[in-house]
Amino acid sequence: MKKVILAIAAMVLTAGIISAQDMAQATELYNNGANAINEKNWTAALDYFQKALEMGQTIGEEANDLVTNCKNAIPSVCMQIAQDLIEAGNLEDAETKLADVVKVATEYGNEEVAEKAKSLVPAMWLQKGAEALKVKDFAAAAPALAKSLAADPTNGKTALYLGQALSKLGKIDEALEAFNKAAENGEADAAKSQCGSMFLSKASAALKAAKYADAIKAAEQANSYVENANAFLIIGQASQKLGKNAAAITNFEKYLQLKPEASNAGAITYTVAALYQGAKNNAKALEFYKKIVNDPKYGAQAKQMIASLSK
Repeated sequence: MKKVILAIAAMVLTAGIISAQDMAQATELYNNGANAINEKNWTAALDYFQKALEMGQTIGEEANDLVTNCKNAIPSVCMQIAQDLIEAGNLEDAETKLADVVKVATEYGNEEVAEKAKSLVPAMWLQKGAEALKVKDFAAAAPALAKSLAADPTNGKTALYLGQALSKLGKIDEALEAFNKAAENGEADAAKSQCGSMFLSKASAALKAAKYADAIKAAEQANSYVENANAFLIIGQASQKLGKNAAAITNFEKYLQLKPEASNAGAITYTVAALYQGAKNNAKALEFYKKIVNDPKYGAQAKQMIASLSK
């Protein structure tokens, strides 16, 4: 019996020695991790802390504090690695690392780090997209902004920027979808303005290409969002080209109401007068000719037409 007791005691002593050795080794690994942090060697620090954690979890209660310290350190070190990737412009790898941060921080109960990691994903893509948009690199801006919006679908400003980029790329339907999302998330006025500008640009391009029906349609769409003097001008010009003089008159007059001091106001006024004259509405023709009798370019012609119509 005495031999059995001695054997058991020897086993306990041996286990205690092994445990103490493991604890010492785990502590050394943790300290190495702390030193690596001081040297800003984040990859090495993470490796040390992970090994210390793994070893500490096999030791038992004696290593509880060490395990807790490792779990506190690991998410922050992972976050620093991700931030370094962001600063280096390696956003794809940064996004992958941030996903790891969220996972490990959540597992270890560090919600603050997890939430910060989540917020960094849309923020970094938004920054890249906004910078590309600023220099008119729309092809680079659009995918970055799309990734930002996917990570944070409630950010109206991001949706607005994405709509702008897509609009410049000629992706009208996708741009409208982005602008609608912007409107749903606090950017209604800005989204309307952008939609109006998008269709106005489309109308202008159609007019230059002599696609007059398309120009009218796009300009009317522009006005459905925000009334714009230039949209009425385009409709007037396209209508005149199509021989729809009544519509041309109506839209030219609306243009003049909104932009009475426009540089081409004299020319448009003369055109309206001539269109009324062509429609045998001499009273209205005279009214508009009289508006430009002092115009340096059209005044003389207007006076001649007034004299002719007044006979």
